[in-house]
Amino acid sequence: MNWSGLESLLSGVNKYSTAFGRIWLSMVFVFRVMVFVVAAQKVWGDENKDFVCNTRQPGCTNICYDHIFPISHIRLWALQLIFVTCPSLMVMAHVKFREGKDKKYEEQHHGSHLYANPGKKRGGLWWTYLLSLVLKAGFDMSFLYILYRIYHGYDLPRLSKCSLEPCPNTVDCFISRPTEKKIFMLFMVVSSAVCILMCFCEMIYLIGKRVVKEMRLRKNNEMLRFAEEHELTNMAPPRSQYRRVDPTLTDSQLSLNKADRVHSTFQRL
Repeated sequence: MNWSGLESLLSGVNKYSTAFGRIWLSMVFVFRVMVFVVAAQKVWGDENKDFVCNTRQPGCTNICYDHIFPISHIRLWALQLIFVTCPSLMVMAHVKFREGKDKKYEEQHHGSHLYANPGKKRGGLWWTYLLSLVLKAGFDMSFLYILYRIYHGYDLPRLSKCSLEPCPNTVDCFISRPTEKKIFMLFMVVSSAVCILMCFCEMIYLIGKRVVKEMRLRKNNEMLRFAEEHELTNMAPPRSQYRRVDPTLTDSQLSLNKADRVHSTFQRL
């Protein structure tokens, strides 16, 4: 699997992410992808070859191995990493869509821009970014639950009992280096849990920041509405009110522009 290509593709997400998002991406590539590629694959490389059962019955060892390891840890973690990193591509795709839309708008309107900053998390991009966080946390939690259900906990026993056909009776089966594999499994589980925590922290940060800005905007609008109702009731609204509003402008910038228009109207009075 070409992890370097995935890393170079997702590295562009850094400039659109918050501080929590950058920490999450560093956790994924340093503590999960690098450990997976450098160490975990080698530890589980002898998983099938060194699996031993105390029987000579043909087929018994294969059946017991399939029962104890329904899916390889390596393949499960590879699927987990792919599913977890894919939602970040949604953000990049949305930003590229905005850039293309802004370029067409610039060509049609002779240099004016539709978006002041296409990568600014405003409007639909904010919702796309929040959805990507929900998907990343959801995929991580789902794979942790699947791992827990398949192996009945995050443990690898040194001895496993197997009595499936064609085994003649209950046989003892042993996996190679169970302690080392258990340590790597716990490390990957803890890394996934930390990444889930980073996603929740980033969601709380984004929602909290949005709520604070909405409250500040509502307060400014109430002040402006009070001034307009008491002083500007007989005046027609300025033409700038009907201009197209850039969705990437911050709420404070919109309120400041509106306040400037009211102040200039007072001066004309």
